[in-house]
Amino acid sequence: MTYEEARKFIDQSNQYGIVPGLTSITQLLHRLGDPQNDLKIIHIAGTNGKGSTGTFIASILSAAGYLVGRYVSPAVYSYRERIQIIKNMNDIEYITKDGLAKAIELIQPICESMVQEGFAHPTSFEIETAILLLYLKWKNVDFSIVEAGMGGRLDATNVISHPLCSVITKISLDHMEYLGDTIEQIAAEKAGIIKYRCPVVTYQQSPKVMEVIKGVCEENEADLTVVSPKDIKEIRYFIQGNQFTLVSEENEEDYETGLIGEYQVYNAQLAIGFAKVMENLGYTIGGQAIKNGLRHAKWPGRFEIVSKNPYFVIDGAHNEDAALSLSRSIQLYFEGVRRVFILGVLADKDYRSILKHTAPYADVIITMTPDNKRALASTELAKEAMRYCHKVIDAGTIANAIELAYKEAKDSDVIVAFGSLSFLGDLVKTLGKRKDDI
Repeated sequence: MTYEEARKFIDQSNQYGIVPGLTSITQLLHRLGDPQNDLKIIHIAGTNGKGSTGTFIASILSAAGYLVGRYVSPAVYSYRERIQIIKNMNDIEYITKDGLAKAIELIQPICESMVQEGFAHPTSFEIETAILLLYLKWKNVDFSIVEAGMGGRLDATNVISHPLCSVITKISLDHMEYLGDTIEQIAAEKAGIIKYRCPVVTYQQSPKVMEVIKGVCEENEADLTVVSPKDIKEIRYFIQGNQFTLVSEENEEDYETGLIGEYQVYNAQLAIGFAKVMENLGYTIGGQAIKNGLRHAKWPGRFEIVSKNPYFVIDGAHNEDAALSLSRSIQLYFEGVRRVFILGVLADKDYRSILKHTAPYADVIITMTPDNKRALASTELAKEAMRYCHKVIDAGTIANAIELAYKEAKDSDVIVAFGSLSFLGDLVKTLGKRKDDI
């Protein structure tokens, strides 16, 4: 089987949509020999911050000398970036084309036999989860970092029965059509990754969310570590990276993050908390590996500067909580700077809340329609944006949006493109020769 044939099979499986539940993935993996049982897995769930926290964790573990496998979704620049092998912090290798084709050669006939026996055909996400677990087993990684795709309890990745550690990032309202209408219901779905006597790490969240997490931990006799923002002091924000001091009973330690954005300090603190739990489990990490891992971490599409003169920033803010974080980051890093926004969203997202929290900080808003069947038309987005910004331009396409943004922005201004991770890769590719070597 060729890589192109393998991709075609995965793409065709998109027709089966999103089907929460573990029946199909359990059957699929069992027929593949249950590769998940041979891996040391760190399972991550949450609404926002999963990718950034996973990046910090992977970078820390690789800085400590471990070979790390990782699953991320959605991808930004390449389909194959979903499955990664990381060593030496930034030595990142995507799944090979041959590796993906080899996995699908095994998976495709199993899917067909499952259908013949009355099971549902695995979805594309379930197939990708199986590819991940097979590939990481083949690569003999020391640790596997697996992000839940949506929710947790019924997410395909929750086929993991005994993770080394469960990490829960910021929980807020998103995917409500699947996860529930209240923050408590959504928290219960995310907390579904907590397993019997497996340690859990999270940061201090709203009382309602913490009540749910603590309750599930008690039911599962799972040790809970909660990191608190009260232990962070002297945060210093720079365009090259954030610096902060973390206070503990023993001492004060200074850290620096390679990822910028107001929220990255808290994701870094969560990764530090995870590292401490790992050391308590008997794994060697060390303070220097933690510091090196945080400083050298890189994560595309999350308040990432892709060009200068003017600064061009891309971010995957796609829900209300992420939009709030983005607006704070814009104010922190670009105070007093003229701002040109490029915005494209999916129709099933709460784009009105995204605009409410971000649009007031724009001098110009340029709307575009992502190349996605779920996209919201740029004309509709422009109408809503006019409620908050005096100058709104409907560009329609990514190419037009970029061209118009550069016409509007001087070298001293900043262009910020956000709204959906799904279009950022296309945007950077379209940006092409405009992207400076920074």
